[in-house]
Amino acid sequence: MFLTISTSGTAALPATDLGFLLHKHPDKAQKFSTSYGTAHVFYPEADAERCTAALLLEVDTVALVRRGKGKGRGGAPDAALAQYVNDRPYAASSLLAVALSGVFSSALRGVCNARPERAAEPLPLRIEVPALPARGGPDLVRQLFEPLGWAVTAEPVALDTEFPEWGDSRYVRLVLESEKLTLAEALRHLYVLLPVLDDAKHYWVSSEEVDKLLRAGEGWLPTHPEQKLITSRYLSRRWSLTRQAMERLELVRLAEADDSEVESIDNAVAQESEAEEKPTPLAVQRREAILGALHASGAARVLDLGCGQGQLVQALLKDVRFSEVVGVDVSVRALTIASRRLKLDRMGERQAARVKLFQGSLAYTDNRLKGYDAAVLSEVIEHLDLPRLPALEYAVFGHARPRTVLVTTPNVEYNVRWETLPAGHVRHGDHRFEWTREEFRTWSAAVAERYGYEVDFEPVGPDDPEVGPPTQMAVFHRDEILGDTPKEAKAA
Repeated sequence: MFLTISTSGTAALPATDLGFLLHKHPDKAQKFSTSYGTAHVFYPEADAERCTAALLLEVDTVALVRRGKGKGRGGAPDAALAQYVNDRPYAASSLLAVALSGVFSSALRGVCNARPERAAEPLPLRIEVPALPARGGPDLVRQLFEPLGWAVTAEPVALDTEFPEWGDSRYVRLVLESEKLTLAEALRHLYVLLPVLDDAKHYWVSSEEVDKLLRAGEGWLPTHPEQKLITSRYLSRRWSLTRQAMERLELVRLAEADDSEVESIDNAVAQESEAEEKPTPLAVQRREAILGALHASGAARVLDLGCGQGQLVQALLKDVRFSEVVGVDVSVRALTIASRRLKLDRMGERQAARVKLFQGSLAYTDNRLKGYDAAVLSEVIEHLDLPRLPALEYAVFGHARPRTVLVTTPNVEYNVRWETLPAGHVRHGDHRFEWTREEFRTWSAAVAERYGYEVDFEPVGPDDPEVGPPTQMAVFHRDEILGDTPKEAKAA
């Protein structure tokens, strides 16, 4: 996947100023890690008269399959074998657009402390993309770029030069030339229009994409004749997001026509209400889900197993329905931080009687854990090596045997929704594994059967129709008919 940016210059205004504007030195070849591979920046030519910067994106095809899961998530969206055989490593798409914004982020914003006057003025630019997927053909390419001040050459690429009768492919060789645009404007055009022409994105499109589109489209998108097509395709044809973006673009257009600020037109809602729209962090949603499940179970005495720095213990203590809260962790340092968070040294006598913190390993049985109503294992099991998991199962479900056990763990299927999570990586460096929903349900059902519990499952966070929620929670209820003895012990 390849793109070049060229400019010309003179002795007084050398073309090598492009290196300052891109924040990449012409004498160095640099590489940068991206979510789906490695981006390389180098200069095939660099002198006072002409300078060319090249961006080469080397796509990790294995990571693309693992994160993409095929349809529309890194693979071509239109074929059963798309996750194995596709054009993603070779044709310019949203993969290249994301690499462009990451590698040239300062240039995209028009920031250049070394040459601020050059960043603010138009440059003679020539941009070449050897293989650009264009759903709509060369005509659409011209319709999108020409209104922005580009001279466009879009040469169709033949399906096979040996068989010209087969006709043209959906790819074009693109050359853009202009002397009217700044480098930042040119990069913003590419950032938006590359995925628009491809008509696909390799990552999940959320409401954040509306803000990205409006930032990159500032100054040109509100008046573009193909505004609706650009907006719809950029937002993966999601109707609700497209409508939201179009409404905000119309406000910008009206403000420009009236020579006023957008805020003065869009003043129907007080600014204070904007804070209410901010999404609730997943960690907060997880604690709320745990508290809700504990309330439903009627538990009063609760264990937080693997309590870490004490966030959940703190939340439990704020609820008077929990008469005793015990935090257990193998890390002394974590328990020290938890103690400071809870201000145990300044806590009143009555409140201090409700809480205990002690060190312990969940891989061993511990009589101190017996007799509690409920135990919580929040984001704990994925930190254990799989061979040690049976020991935890027995210590909690077989020996301690609280009436209710809550287990939360990441849903690995949801990882594709985070654009910034590197391909093939787990969410935390200490995670030994992350399970799919099916794997988690299989494990939970086996544990419930083995130790005499019943189990239900609840989503935590937005429940995506394709990949499920970001966090999955199992709620184990002890089978009261069998009392305190695991089923496997009764069978013996």
